[in-house]
Amino acid sequence: MKLLALDTAANFCSVAVLDVETASVLSESSQDIGKGHAERLMAAIEQVLSDAMLSITDIGKIAVSIGPGSFTGVRVGVSTARGFALALGCEAVGISTLQALAYDAQKSFPGRQVLSIIDARRDELYAQFFGKDGSAASDPMVTSLQALLPRLEDIAGEYVLSGSGAALINESLCQPLDIATTAATASIEAFARLGAVLVGEAPRPLYLRGLDVKPQQGFVLKRKAEE
Repeated sequence: MKLLALDTAANFCSVAVLDVETASVLSESSQDIGKGHAERLMAAIEQVLSDAMLSITDIGKIAVSIGPGSFTGVRVGVSTARGFALALGCEAVGISTLQALAYDAQKSFPGRQVLSIIDARRDELYAQFFGKDGSAASDPMVTSLQALLPRLEDIAGEYVLSGSGAALINESLCQPLDIATTAATASIEAFARLGAVLVGEAPRPLYLRGLDVKPQQGFVLKRKAEE
């Protein structure tokens, strides 16, 4: 079976095809585009499939990042995965960015516990603890540096940090922890390999906090003036 993996939850637009039977990545692409995933994703999928000498009808399963990350990017990836799954009649599964970051960390630091940590801006962090076997040791959370530091001071050296919030953590610790990556998302291979073994419901975005909604003040004032 061939699996298509997608990740548009952060600044990268990443796609890969994994041969599940041979456990080999047939083709992959990761482009740091910042924004504009909706405009770039389909072309990236087409290119990766072409490089693997496959067509979309050869895909038997789809794995996609469900966040946390960019609200818009997550929606683009999840909706694309669900649309393809419906059209192809195949399974689609969702992988959290935090879980994939932990997977990458344990490749570099086997047998170590991991704290996946993403800078969520506004003095907040997305975080999740993982055990030595890769299983979740906590629920994914939105938290603050101040809330995490007391716990980390007590377990110095036990955890590996993985994600864009890693440097923020180490800047505040007396004894810095090992860092696997400071990226805001994991490798596309991590999403593909985790997706190959996961069985679950259709993917849904993992939102740990609400959308930022700002009123359009100019429009409101104009309407009031007209009334």
